[in-house]
Amino acid sequence: MSLKRDETGRLHIETELMAESLMDKALLERTETESVFRPLPDLSVIKLGGQSIIDRGALVVLPLVAEIVAARAERELLVMTGGGTRSRHAYAIALDLGMPTGVLAKLGASISEQNALMLSILLAPHGGIKIGHDDLVKLPSYLVLGAIPVMHAMPPYGLWEEPPVRGRIPPHRTDSGVFLTAEVLGTQRCILVKDERGLFTADPKKDPAADFIPEIEVNELLALDLPDLAVERAMLQVFAHARSVSEVLIVNGREPGSLTRALAGENPGTRIYRR
Repeated sequence: MSLKRDETGRLHIETELMAESLMDKALLERTETESVFRPLPDLSVIKLGGQSIIDRGALVVLPLVAEIVAARAERELLVMTGGGTRSRHAYAIALDLGMPTGVLAKLGASISEQNALMLSILLAPHGGIKIGHDDLVKLPSYLVLGAIPVMHAMPPYGLWEEPPVRGRIPPHRTDSGVFLTAEVLGTQRCILVKDERGLFTADPKKDPAADFIPEIEVNELLALDLPDLAVERAMLQVFAHARSVSEVLIVNGREPGSLTRALAGENPGTRIYRR
């Protein structure tokens, strides 16, 4: 590369992007690629839901801890945690006080981190270690040592969370955080452990007649525009443009062995895939 002075007198490093507007559609199109570098393609990223799993206590959490410990003997794992009921309580108070969306996002992250701390302590006898977002670049070293890294799943938008289309609840919550983590690490899939079998056409807790969806393409799911979803719409919108992650599995954490089956490549719940 060489330096080049333009007609205004400014010096530039001579590259394809030199003096170009990064808003230019033609330029953006030229940055497309068939694939991107995948740092940890063999990693499995697992999210344990806050309200659906961790808030249910020992009866649900401890069997999943045992499955995670058994799976770590054969696979590289990153475990991430949702927020749950305490996040909703914090959101309710903040909404009542008129707080902006960015503050709610910050509050949600602190609850998710509490759950990561508890889960890492449970896994400590087996190499569990709590890590933060800044520690993600150290992940290969932790994995080589046989550790089970645990990180909270709220993405670090924090106070800079974008305002949602509707209401004030942060659109990028822990499902989005897990997916974005899996995407930047180059994993093939991420697994969301919830308290339902997978996706339904409506909330099965409220509508017993809701139909189960065993498999669906992400753009088709977005096009359905269902009134309620077990996953964040923001996560699906990111998924539609992903480069590494090709499928998201939703499994029932209250069904023994479901997580183990998902880690083995089976679909015990719902598979959302990108065509």
